[in-house]
Amino acid sequence: MKLSIILLYIMLITACSQGKIVPDAYMDKPPTLFPDYTDVTFPVNIAPPNFQIAEDGEEFYAEIGFEDKVFFTRKNKGGEIMIPLKQWHKLVSAAAGNEFYIRISIRQKERWMQYKEIRNSISIEPIDPYLVYRLLYPGYELWNQMGIYQRDLTSYEEIPIIENRSDKSTCMNCHTFCQNNPETMMIHIRGNNGGTIISRNGNVGKVDVKKPGMNNGGTYAAWHPGGRYIAYSVNEIQQFFHSTGKKPIEVSDRESDLVLWDCETNRLITDSLIYGPEWMETFPAWSPDGKTLYFCRSKAITTQTSLDSIYYDLYKIPFDAQKQTFGKPECVYEASVIHKSISFPRISPDGNYLMFTCSDYGNFSIWHPESELYLLNLQNGNIRNMQEVNSNNVESFHTWSSSGKWFVFSSKRVDGLWAHPFIASFDPETGLAGKPFMVPQKAPGFYKTFTQTFNLPELIAIPVTENKQSLKQIRNKLLSSSPN
Repeated sequence: MKLSIILLYIMLITACSQGKIVPDAYMDKPPTLFPDYTDVTFPVNIAPPNFQIAEDGEEFYAEIGFEDKVFFTRKNKGGEIMIPLKQWHKLVSAAAGNEFYIRISIRQKERWMQYKEIRNSISIEPIDPYLVYRLLYPGYELWNQMGIYQRDLTSYEEIPIIENRSDKSTCMNCHTFCQNNPETMMIHIRGNNGGTIISRNGNVGKVDVKKPGMNNGGTYAAWHPGGRYIAYSVNEIQQFFHSTGKKPIEVSDRESDLVLWDCETNRLITDSLIYGPEWMETFPAWSPDGKTLYFCRSKAITTQTSLDSIYYDLYKIPFDAQKQTFGKPECVYEASVIHKSISFPRISPDGNYLMFTCSDYGNFSIWHPESELYLLNLQNGNIRNMQEVNSNNVESFHTWSSSGKWFVFSSKRVDGLWAHPFIASFDPETGLAGKPFMVPQKAPGFYKTFTQTFNLPELIAIPVTENKQSLKQIRNKLLSSSPN
C-alpha cells in the first residue's frame, strides 16, 4: 500500500513538471498571450488565469513560480496553458503582495527559445467574488435568447439567474444591486409579463414604475444606499440603422426624465427639477451617503435634431431622504462645450471618485468605438482620461467593487463586435488604475469562440443564490402576468 502511494505521488509530480527543458537560446521580448495576462495585478481570490501562447512553434513549455520556487509547469504542442486550481492557490498564497513569473519557451526548428520573463502581481486585496451580467447576441432581434447570469470569480462556475429562451416578446433588461448586495436587488423585464421585479428584505414583488400620464416607465436604475428608494430614468428609446459607416446601429433617447420609486409605499415621487419637457435626464447614480443624486442631462430634442448633436453633461442634485425633497440641480462637468457627451456616472464607495464614460455624442456608448473611461476627483474637481485602461475601441458600462480597490467594465477591444468583461485594480490614494485583464475562463480560447456579448457587468459580495427562496420567487414573478 505504501509503495502504491509513493508511486502515485511520483506520477503526480511528474505530470505536473512534465520534464523541465533547458533553453538553447534566449529572446529579449516577452511572448504574446491570449488573453493578455502580462504586467497585470490579480486579486488574491481570482480563478486561475488560463491562457494561450499566441506564437508559432512546434512545442510549448511554460513554468509559473515565485522567487526560486516553480509551482507549475506544462509542456504541450497546442500552446494552451491551464493552471490547476490547487497549484494556483499555493502560488497565490506564497506570492500575495508580490510579483510572480511566467517563463515561456517555444521549440522552433528543433531549438528551444526562451522568451523574456512575464511578471504579474498578486494583490492582497480580494475582489467581490461574484459577477452578474446579461448575455445576449450583439444584434437586436434575438430577444428570445438571452439571460442574466452569475459568475463565481473564484472558480469558473456560471449559473443562470433568469433565462429567456422562448418568449420573443420578452426582454431581460437591466439589473442592479444596492451597494453590491443582492439581498436588495432589482431586475427589469420588458414585453409580455413585463414589469420591475424588486427583491428587498426577503420579499419579492413585481411593480409597474409608471403612473397615469407618464409616457414611459422606469428603465435605468440606481438604489439609494438606504435601500428604500430607487432612482429611475424613464426613457423613450429609439434605434436607428445605417447602411454604411462605422456605426451601423445607433441608439438614442427621444425623451427621458428622472423619478424616484419608494419601495415602502410602492409609489412614484416626481419633481419638476428633474422631470419635465425642457431637459432629458438619464443614468442616475447616488453618492455613498445618499445625499446627492448624480445624473446625465441634455437639452430636449425635436424630430429635426441630428443624433450627433446630442450632448449630455454631468449634473448633481441634493436629496433629503426624510423629507423626500430635492434641492437645486448643479452642473458638475459641462462636457457639451467641447462637443463630448457623458454616460454611466459611478461613484466610488469612499465617495472620492466618479468614473464615467465619455463619447463624441449621445449616451449609448456601447455603439461608439471612441468611448473611453474618465475619472473625476470629487475632492479637487480634476478630470482625466483613464489612459491606463482605455483602448482603441469601446469602453462602456462599469461598476466598482464594494472595497473600491477594483472595478469591472465592458470593452470591445478584442474584436470590435463583442463586449467582454475586464477587471482593473484601483488605488484610492493615487487615483490610478492598473492594467485591465479579461475575466479568466477555464478554456483559454473561450473569448475567441463565444458569440454572445457580456452586458451590464455588476460585482456583488455574496451570490444571488444564497437565498434560494428569493431566487425562486424572482423566477415566479417573471412568469406572473401582473404587478403586485
